[in-house]
Amino acid sequence: MMMSSNNMECSAKAKEEEEITKISLMRSLVETQDPSSKEVDDMTMRRFLRARELDVEKASSMFLKYLKWRRSFVPNGFISPSELTHEIQQNKMFLQGSDKKGRPISVLLAARHFQHNGGLDEFKRTPSSLFSLSGCDNLDINLLFVNLQVL
Repeated sequence: MMMSSNNMECSAKAKEEEEITKISLMRSLVETQDPSSKEVDDMTMRRFLRARELDVEKASSMFLKYLKWRRSFVPNGFISPSELTHEIQQNKMFLQGSDKKGRPISVLLAARHFQHNGGLDEFKRTPSSLFSLSGCDNLDINLLFVNLQVL
């Protein structure tokens, strides 16, 4: 059975309203546990909700873990290029235009990676640092971090 376009629009609006309501619930829950989360926009909250199938409890837990991780990897709120001179000199990551929706395309050439004295900790920190410097720090790059966790 095929849905009419009118029914699909109503369904999309209902889903949108449900997401907005759950974003508000998530925000109030998270802000009580971590006041710094007030700076985070609704789109970021929505990504965490969608990643946990709109389960506010699970999304909030995941989001709080993300904030904790972010503070440990980027304690000053940003990463200075002077901290990454070795990585930048290798020219292993660059932006290559944008896709049809206007999102930046980032290319990472793994063959140009040569280990430095920083060891595994620096290797794990480098991708998030380079994404941050290229302006892609708020994008969903879960696959990259899943691969790093295998190490």
